[in-house]
Amino acid sequence: MTTADGRAHALPVDSAPPGPPQAPGILAACDGSDGALWALDRAMSEAERYDLPLYLLGVVDPAPGGYPPGMAELVQESVERLSGSMADGLRRALRTVEQARGRPFDGPVSLHVVLGQVVEVLLAASVGQHTLVVGARGNGGFTRLLLGSVSTAAVHHAACPVLVVPAPPAAHR
Repeated sequence: MTTADGRAHALPVDSAPPGPPQAPGILAACDGSDGALWALDRAMSEAERYDLPLYLLGVVDPAPGGYPPGMAELVQESVERLSGSMADGLRRALRTVEQARGRPFDGPVSLHVVLGQVVEVLLAASVGQHTLVVGARGNGGFTRLLLGSVSTAAVHHAACPVLVVPAPPAAHR
């Protein structure tokens, strides 16, 4: 939630995924891509419509290719910087979408930055949620594909209903 005094900067970021004992809500995956912003806008609308909390989840994969033996300690500082950057990105995404909507989100919101493999974290976080909202494509390659790998995995394996948000028609031009 953003206010005129910039309260979005003060929103705390949880390092655990949303889930019990938190109430079921709308889980929005956010990687900073345009698709994630469009999905966040829709997630806000769904949360307001059903009077549910909004959980905004960013995932940082600390070892996308794995580490050679003994390297984990050396990259810890980079992982911390990536997590901080993701937290800032979630706050910016929230502000950006609220500004585009012309009003702040009208409900409880929490931000979560979790370390792990994106699909695994997202699927685990979907347990007990009302709806998982993802963009059709995120920051990965192969933009010619209709659905990205994360949204495809979510559709097939999430523990709750999944809403895949395509780009708005104006973005296709």
